[in-house]
Amino acid sequence: MEYVSRTFTPLTSNTLTAKATSSGEALTFKVSKQAQNLPDQSTRKDSNYKSSCLGGSIHPDYRRAVNPILTQLPTTDPAQILRYRDRHYAAELLAAAIGQLDMFSWLNANDGASTEAWRAHFELAARPADVLLTLCRANGFIITDDGRHSPTPQAREYLVKDSPWNLRPYYTQIQDTLIAQDFLKVLRTGKPAHLHSSEEGSDWHASMQDEEFASDFTELMNCRGLAFGQKLAEAIAPHLGERSRLLDIGGGSGIYASTMVAAHPQLTALVLERAPVDAIARKEIEKHSLQEKIDVITADMFDVDWPDCDVLLLSNVLHDWDFPEVRTLLEKSARALPTGGLVVIHEAFINNDKTGPLPVAEYSALLMNVTQGKCYTPAEYGEILAESGFEVGEYQDTIADRGFMTAVKRE
Repeated sequence: MEYVSRTFTPLTSNTLTAKATSSGEALTFKVSKQAQNLPDQSTRKDSNYKSSCLGGSIHPDYRRAVNPILTQLPTTDPAQILRYRDRHYAAELLAAAIGQLDMFSWLNANDGASTEAWRAHFELAARPADVLLTLCRANGFIITDDGRHSPTPQAREYLVKDSPWNLRPYYTQIQDTLIAQDFLKVLRTGKPAHLHSSEEGSDWHASMQDEEFASDFTELMNCRGLAFGQKLAEAIAPHLGERSRLLDIGGGSGIYASTMVAAHPQLTALVLERAPVDAIARKEIEKHSLQEKIDVITADMFDVDWPDCDVLLLSNVLHDWDFPEVRTLLEKSARALPTGGLVVIHEAFINNDKTGPLPVAEYSALLMNVTQGKCYTPAEYGEILAESGFEVGEYQDTIADRGFMTAVKRE
C-alpha cells in the first residue's frame, strides 16, 4: 500500500491524521493544513462566501483557484441518453426469462407462487432472482403480494406459451446471444459473467487489474461523473455543516471528490483507490488544479483501516457488491467516522417496494451480469446503517435517475 504525503492548503489550520493497516503493520501519515491566501470561511460574514457554493455563489478568489468546469452546472438531464446504454442488458435478461426459462407460463400455472418455490423450480440464486423479479415488476409483468407472485393480465396474454397472443417467439433471436446465455449462468450460480477475461466467473473487479481496461473504464465513468458529481455537490450542501474532511472510498478518477471540493471550499479530501486507478486519479486531480486539496491513498478498501474523516462518500461503489460486502463497507464507515460524522451514499436506488423505477431496474440487470452486486433500496442500506449506529436520513434525487441518502453517526 502506498501513501503519498502532500501538504494541503485548505481554509482551516487543523491537522488530519490518517491510519491504515497493511500486513499487520500500522502506517500513519499526516497532512498539515496550512493557511492559504484565500479568505477564511470561519471569519467571513458576507453572504457571497458560502459552503453551499453551487446553490449560492463561490468566493471569486476560490473560483479562480480551481478549474471552472467543476462549478459550471449542466442545464439539462442526460437520463435518456444514459438509459440506452444502461438498459440493453435488461432486454437479454428478459429474453432468457421469457424464451429459455418460459418463466411466465410457469407462473401462470402456479399463480401466487412463493419466492422460494419460484427460485427452487428454476434453480435461481438469491441476488439475480431479486434483480429479475424487480425488473419484471417495474415493467408491469408481475404483481407481488405478501411474497407471492402472479403474472399481470398483460403478461398472461402475451408471455404465456398457450395464449393465442403469445409473443415469446419474438424473443428467439436474442435468447441465444452470448449475453442472454451468460444471464442463464448468472441466474443459476449467482456469479457474475466474465468480463475482459477468459476465466469463468471473473468479473469487473478482476478486469480492473488490467491497466488498459482500467483506463478505458475509468474514462467511461469519469465522463458521466462530472454532471453526477456537480449535482451531488449542489444537493449535499445543506447536510455538510462545518464538516471539512472528506474521504472518498473507491473514488475512481477522483471526479466526485473534485466536484465536492470545488463546490465547498472548507473541504479537503482523500481518495482511496486501488492501483492502477490511483495513478489515473492523481492525473485527473492535477488536471483540475486540486492536488493541494485532494490526496490519493493507494489501497484496497476491504484490506485496510480507513483514515479518519468527518464526511465519508460512497459514490457508485456499493452497487458493485453483494449484501455481505455492502454490510462490511457500511460497518467500516461507522468505524472511520466520529460522532456526528456524515456518510453519503450516492447511487441509483431501487424504491423500497422494489417496483421500480424502471431505468434503475434495467441498470441493475447490467450490474448483476458483470459485478457481484445490484441496485439496492434506501431501506436495505438504512437497516445496516441503523444497526451500525447511524441516524438515517431521507433519500433525495439528483440527476439521471441517481440520488443520495445520508446518515449521521450517533453517540
